Amino acid sequence: FNVLVAVMLLAAGVGMELIVFDLDGTLLNSASELSPVTQLTLRQLADRGIAYTVATGRTLHASRAILQGHGFTRPHIYKNGVMIWHPREADFSHTSLLTQDEIHHLLHAVQQQGITPFIFSLEPGNRHAIYHSPLRNEVERRLVADFLGSGEVEVLPVARMPRNAAITNISAIGVPAAIDAVADSVAPEPALVAYAGDAIEGAALKWIDIHHSDASKGKAVAILREQLGAARIICFGDSENDLSLFDEADECYAPDNAKDEVKAAATAIVGHHDDDGVARFLRRRFSLPEGE
Repeated sequence: FNVLVAVMLLAAGVGMELIVFDLDGTLLNSASELSPVTQLTLRQLADRGIAYTVATGRTLHASRAILQGHGFTRPHIYKNGVMIWHPREADFSHTSLLTQDEIHHLLHAVQQQGITPFIFSLEPGNRHAIYHSPLRNEVERRLVADFLGSGEVEVLPVARMPRNAAITNISAIGVPAAIDAVADSVAPEPALVAYAGDAIEGAALKWIDIHHSDASKGKAVAILREQLGAARIICFGDSENDLSLFDEADECYAPDNAKDEVKAAATAIVGHHDDDGVARFLRRRFSLPEGE
């Protein structure tokens, strides 16, 4: 009987270890790619039946091409916990959305700084789109071109946003003073959380992404722990939006390029993300072959 129960629990995933990766700055290199070493390590983990997934600030459409074909079959966490995506069912099981009052507050805060809000929607039929007010500069126009280049999401003027669109998050890009002012406006609001950082579009620019405070990577991982019956969570992250993930995990690791507060919260520090730090640590942690 005990053997039968053990087999049934194993089949259900109970007792398994679940590895949770942040993407940018952690599993991905500076070119926003999975290196050949990391790709091989993921195949080795899959071959061993070791479970893994992602918890990223990216959207589904911005992650799909990167993850495709690399064994990410378990539920994914997107937009810092705003949504959980089940790839096998092609559907969401969890969303934390902005209210109308929160949306109006955010739009005012962003536009008051002379920058354009980008409004991310979730619409009936799991349709995604990004809506924006009139673009103000070349950086914003380049950003729209990058969104369109992904080929997986529509980018449209805000006048075309349907009334039944649910809003998952609002983002913006601009000079540091403008982005910092938006962050200061959001900070007193307990129902909102903002993450900001240096923009890859230029050294003199910052980005900000704002969503409902009910959403976090840690809360979403807690949901996955229960859904999948995971006994232990092993996570990797490099930035402030990973701290809630670290709080939920049993083991948490930061790459050498991580921010200081993330390193301080980590179980240990692994190698730089441009030196395959996460992949090489996993090879040691799970006794995977070292060959490349």
